[in-house]
Amino acid sequence: MYSFEPNEEQQMLIDAVSRYAKGDLRPAGHDAEESKSLPKKLIGKGWELGVLQASIPEAYGGFGERSAVTGVLAAEEMAWGDLAGTLAVMTPGLFAMPILLAGSEAQKEEWIPPVIEGDWPKFTGALVEPSFDFDPNELKTTASAEGEDFVLNGVKTMVPFAAGAEAMIVYANLDGATKGFIVPGASDGLSVSEPEKFMSLNALPLYRVTLENVKVPKSHLLEGDFAPVLAAMRVANAALAVGVANGALEYARDYAKERQAFGVKIAQKQAIAFMLAEMATEIEAIRLLNWEAAWMLDAGKDEAFTYAYLAATGAADMVMMVTDRAVQILGGHGYIREYPVEMWMRNGRGFATFTGLAIV
Repeated sequence: MYSFEPNEEQQMLIDAVSRYAKGDLRPAGHDAEESKSLPKKLIGKGWELGVLQASIPEAYGGFGERSAVTGVLAAEEMAWGDLAGTLAVMTPGLFAMPILLAGSEAQKEEWIPPVIEGDWPKFTGALVEPSFDFDPNELKTTASAEGEDFVLNGVKTMVPFAAGAEAMIVYANLDGATKGFIVPGASDGLSVSEPEKFMSLNALPLYRVTLENVKVPKSHLLEGDFAPVLAAMRVANAALAVGVANGALEYARDYAKERQAFGVKIAQKQAIAFMLAEMATEIEAIRLLNWEAAWMLDAGKDEAFTYAYLAATGAADMVMMVTDRAVQILGGHGYIREYPVEMWMRNGRGFATFTGLAIV
C-alpha cells in the first residue's frame, strides 16, 4: 500500500518548488501572458530547482532516480504559480524523459547528459498533430525505412521552443505503432513556423513543425514501447490541471471571503459556498486518482496506463469546471483581465489538447 505522506526528499523538493511558484511564477504570470513572453531568468531559476535532474540517474548526468510520483507532486506545485512558466521549465524533459523510458543504453549515454548538465537547454518534443481526430496511438505523421535511415513526413503542432531547438523527439507512425525519433533541429526538410496563436499559453512559444522527407539514422529510433511515455505525459497533464485548478479555487475562496454584497460576505451565500465545496471535492478526487496512476507507473503495474488515461481525461473536465466557477464567483471582476481567473479559465479549456506538452 502506498503512502499519502511525501518522503523527506520529496517534501524538500515540494517546498522549493512552492517557493518558486509563489515568489516568482505567480507574480510574473499575468505580465508574461500580456507581453507574450517569459523572462529567461524566470525559466532559468525554475530549471535550477533540479526537478528533471532529480529524475535522471547519475550515469546520465542527473542526481536521482526517476519517480512519476515525485514528478507529479512537483508539477502540481509549480502549475499553481503559472502554467506557461511551468511548461517552459519542463520542456527539456520532453526530450530527455522519453529517451530514459524508451531509448537504448547508447542513446541515453549520448543524448541525456547534454540536456541535464548546465543551463536550461533548448530540447523539446513533438507529439500533437493539427487534426480534430488526433490520437497519439494513430498518428498521421509517418516513418518509413529507407536503407540505413528512417524518413519522416507529417505536421506537428504545439511544439514548445521548436525554433532554434538543438533536437527534438518526433513521434510518428511506424508500421502501425507510435514510435519516437531523435531529430536534430537543423535536419534537412524540417521547417518551423512562426509562433502559433492560441486561446491561452500566449507566454509560451509554441510552433508548428513540418517534416518533409526528413532523414534520421536508424540509431535515432527509440525502440522501447510508447505506452509508458504516453502514460507519463498523461499524469503530467493531470498534475498540471490540478495545480491550475487549486490556484483558481484558493483565489476564488479568498475573494469570496472578502467580497461583500447585500451586507454579508458572498462566501456565506449558499450558492457560492456550494460551488467552492464542489470545486474542492473534484480537485481532490482527481489529485488522488492521479497519484494512484503515478504510483502504479513507478510500481510497473499494467493497469497504470488505464489509470493515467482516466486521470488525464477527468482532469481536463475538472479544471474547466473549477476555473469557470472561479470566474463566476468573481462576477464582473472575473471577466476583467486585471484578475487572473480569466487566464486560468482559458488555460483550463486547453487541457484536453495539452497531452504531449509535459512529462514526468
